[in-house]
Amino acid sequence: MNMITRLGQYHPALPDITVVLILLLTAILGYIVAHRLLDVALRAVAKYSTYTWSDALIKNGVGKRLAQLLPAFTIHMGVNFLPSIDAGLETFVMNLTSAYMMVVATITIIAVLNAANDIYESDPEARKRPIKGFIQLLQLAVMIMGGLLFIAALLDQSPVLLLSGFGAMTAVLLLVFKDTLLSLVASVQLAAQDMVRVGDWIEVPQLGADGDVVDMELYTVTVQNFDKTITTIPTQRLITDSFKNWRGMSNSGGRRIKRALHIDASSIRFISAQDASCYKRFSLLEDYLVGKQDELLKYNQALVGVTADEPDGAVNTRRLTNIGTFRAYALRYLEEHPKIRNDMTLLVRQLAPDDGIPIQLYCFTNTVKWTEYEDIQADIFDHLLAIMPEFGLQLFQRPAGTEFSFRQLQ
Repeated sequence: MNMITRLGQYHPALPDITVVLILLLTAILGYIVAHRLLDVALRAVAKYSTYTWSDALIKNGVGKRLAQLLPAFTIHMGVNFLPSIDAGLETFVMNLTSAYMMVVATITIIAVLNAANDIYESDPEARKRPIKGFIQLLQLAVMIMGGLLFIAALLDQSPVLLLSGFGAMTAVLLLVFKDTLLSLVASVQLAAQDMVRVGDWIEVPQLGADGDVVDMELYTVTVQNFDKTITTIPTQRLITDSFKNWRGMSNSGGRRIKRALHIDASSIRFISAQDASCYKRFSLLEDYLVGKQDELLKYNQALVGVTADEPDGAVNTRRLTNIGTFRAYALRYLEEHPKIRNDMTLLVRQLAPDDGIPIQLYCFTNTVKWTEYEDIQADIFDHLLAIMPEFGLQLFQRPAGTEFSFRQLQ
């Protein structure tokens, strides 16, 4: 300092300029050295460590941000070495560097929180309990506190004094942060009740979402639809509006088939004894026909008014129908199908007549994969459509224009 002071004999400003240059050079060199040391240290740890925390810190630039504290600290501590600096200017520079250090500390903590989220998401179990919304909430709190400390350092005031003035601004703050507060409550409810996870297939028809959840944040839930488009849903809408989550289907291991065959009502009839004998060649129907014929024979013999010489087609007797036999065949076919689960609901039922007579299949496949599910469903209905004429049944369908001719219309 004595050598620097002697420079004043050449020009009064030389000592101050020299100190400023030394401070700037020290700050720059300090940043470069600190940055390199932290970067080398983290990469060395990442190279010889099986943990991912060092990789996450490098990815989010924690070392680079942390190294920025050293230049500001250097200037903050070295400004009082200026020989002829004004007290007001010295205070201003120290306040400015303090405020800068608050900003650097804030963005460093935010980077550390991002790294913590990356480390957590590397665990497969993290899909069940995402914490990105909570991380963003902590980052928001850090930014607010960092902003307060920045203003306090810049104005050289106590942060407590600034906080005391926020009481009168509560209504304004609630209005400004309304969406944030609603999103916070929604995020907590979604996480606490385990309503949605990353990877879940959800349907929100009113918002045009039908696909997999790829990201959950404080404000939004991102859904990649099956046509590869992206739908962004405000978090609170998943609380206020209804939506369908297909996770239960995925966890159960079975996907539902619920589809009907519409039978032409004009093709329904009773079957004769000859037809019943013919149907017995179907191994799936043999036990059904034997049991059903015994049941009907006992009922008809006990029926009052039926005589032995009454013809086979008597109106007073119960008889087998081709649609009932086909329904029994479809049920036995599903029960024997290797890719249909028998431990879940399995039935073939007749619905109310509408467009023909609907025979609905209600069952579950043994896979939840979309392509396999569609193949199984198509194979089942291909078989039933092909075998339907064996029972004398026809599929109901609306006539097309090609089925009419000018002569028929005449």
